[in-house]
Amino acid sequence: MTSSRPRLVVVGASLAGLRAVEAARRHGHDGPITLVGAEEHLPYDRPPLSKAYLESGEPPVVQFRDESYLREQLGVELVLGLPASALDTEARTVLVGERPIGYDALVIATGARARQLPGGEQLAGVHTLRTLDDALAVRAALDAGARTVVVGAGFIGSEVASGARRRGLPVTIVEVLPTPLVRAVGTRMGAACSALHQAHGTDLRCGVAVDTLLGNGRVEAVRLVDGTVLPADLVVAGIGASPQTDWLAGSGLTIDNGVLCDETLWTGAPGVYAAGDVARWPNPLFPGHMRVEHWTNAAEQGTLAATNALNPDDAKPHESVPYFWSDWYDHRIQFVGVPQADEVQVVWGSVDEHRFVALYRQGDRVTGALAVNGAREIMKYRIQISRRTSWADALTFAAGRPAATPASA
Repeated sequence: MTSSRPRLVVVGASLAGLRAVEAARRHGHDGPITLVGAEEHLPYDRPPLSKAYLESGEPPVVQFRDESYLREQLGVELVLGLPASALDTEARTVLVGERPIGYDALVIATGARARQLPGGEQLAGVHTLRTLDDALAVRAALDAGARTVVVGAGFIGSEVASGARRRGLPVTIVEVLPTPLVRAVGTRMGAACSALHQAHGTDLRCGVAVDTLLGNGRVEAVRLVDGTVLPADLVVAGIGASPQTDWLAGSGLTIDNGVLCDETLWTGAPGVYAAGDVARWPNPLFPGHMRVEHWTNAAEQGTLAATNALNPDDAKPHESVPYFWSDWYDHRIQFVGVPQADEVQVVWGSVDEHRFVALYRQGDRVTGALAVNGAREIMKYRIQISRRTSWADALTFAAGRPAATPASA
């Protein structure tokens, strides 16, 4: 259905989806645009849902744009409250309910789905924290003074625990691994970050798994495999997420821990690109393919995917240093790059004082940096990683920083 005014369809009313729509208009696309979203909500910001949204007082506004802006100023057709169920790449149609929506260019931005605890679907009070509706439910439970058990000591789970402790509520985190955050920041720095829980009165139990959830219609307790029973009015699962790709079965796209793309985010099907949590692509800065579930990546990829989908002959590669942040107990944790490392070295501050910067080495390059309460420093290392700076030069750069102090681990 290619025409002089091609139709862009974006599946996923997410940050990546919104940035795709905005980029298309900003770069002069005057053809029709349709934005498909499984939720009834307009595109909204997810990070506050596990941070500021859980605090007492008035919750923050998380909606990015109002409906009139999307419909009238950007000229977007909104198809919300119903997920896409199939993709036909030969006919160039997306099936939404009973309606086939044709496209010339398509951006897949369906994100990821939070993993559920076995048996949790049958008990009230058991939640994940991925959507606005999830956040409303968790906030209401905290408002009611819930005894809280968090399963998973990753960033989402840790932010929920922090929100509960801010209210003075008892909270226990259960983590199956002996050290939290190993996949996110490595073993040594995972231990350093998780020390914040103990410092703020959170009961962190590592190396133990959940056996079963107890309750009759509503959760009452969590039983661990070691026999411990933890009373709970609220259980929040922070055990990761899986890319939303089920609807792409039979589409011909390669699905392997996400939608497999090339360096330009092209899926291999004519006109079809992917962006955000659902996309797995070869980042030229690092070996292999990666799928990144971070805000900055979704924003960057959404913009590029739409631009490339509408101008495939001039498609640009997506080269980026991953970046994420997390707020626990008034401490900001930030990470750039990748956590796989041959060496990790603290170059500024003190781990014991919860204020430091650590650099990560792969081979002879600096490939990652973690900052706890070092917000002024972290983006400088993102630049160093993007420039493929050598390890020796990165250490020299760190030593020359005005804020540099003797580091202690």
